Amino acid sequence: MGQSERERRAAAQARLHAAGITPPQGRGGAARGLMIGAVVLVFALASGLYLAWQNYSTGAEPAYPVTREGAVVRAGDQAAPVTVDVYEDYLCPTCQQFERIYRDQLARGMNDGKIKVNYHTIAILDDRSAPPGYSTRAGNAALCAVDAGIYPAYHSRLYVDQPRQGAAGLSVEQLTALGTELGATGDFGGCVAGQAGAQSIVDATDAAVANPAAAPGGRFATPTVLVDGVMADLANADWLSNIT
Repeated sequence: MGQSERERRAAAQARLHAAGITPPQGRGGAARGLMIGAVVLVFALASGLYLAWQNYSTGAEPAYPVTREGAVVRAGDQAAPVTVDVYEDYLCPTCQQFERIYRDQLARGMNDGKIKVNYHTIAILDDRSAPPGYSTRAGNAALCAVDAGIYPAYHSRLYVDQPRQGAAGLSVEQLTALGTELGATGDFGGCVAGQAGAQSIVDATDAAVANPAAAPGGRFATPTVLVDGVMADLANADWLSNIT
């Protein structure tokens, strides 16, 4: 018999508390009984990434505005004609590959005003760290990085320093030190330690999983990428070149 809504909400909160994360009180998120990394998506994405690797380059310095709304980071000129939505989990290995391959091309597209990117901070892999909760902890730190003026660099470093699944991941202190290294302004450490964005990440995860556009066939996985609301064909190495 399936869990009730109350039981699912309690399970989600229990995972956060087990990781030492106490989000502000508010609307709780439902637990995710998900098929993570659907086989079809993994193979398609792996194929696209392999082909795109040939066009990979480095050195595109971000020169675009970044703001945030809840767990969504809005990067680029909001008047840009094309919108790219990226649903990502900082413990997701395929998200790491996506960032490694497309980081500079996305940055150039935003620098040139051709695209804007909504980075949706998702935590579907919280139970893949020990103790649970790294996805939420890292996601919260990334949101704090927006306010601290270091988001593009911090976002990339979280993937460079991505822990293996089953490990503890970066601690609050290590996440704070990383921000300090990158020149964080304001009370970055307090933001990371306070976990103020944890509940918004829980809520955003539930909303993403329930969104048919982001979970075709009922199977949500990360990374999920939409272009103007339509699922991107990541098996096509030219999917991004065609819009930038």
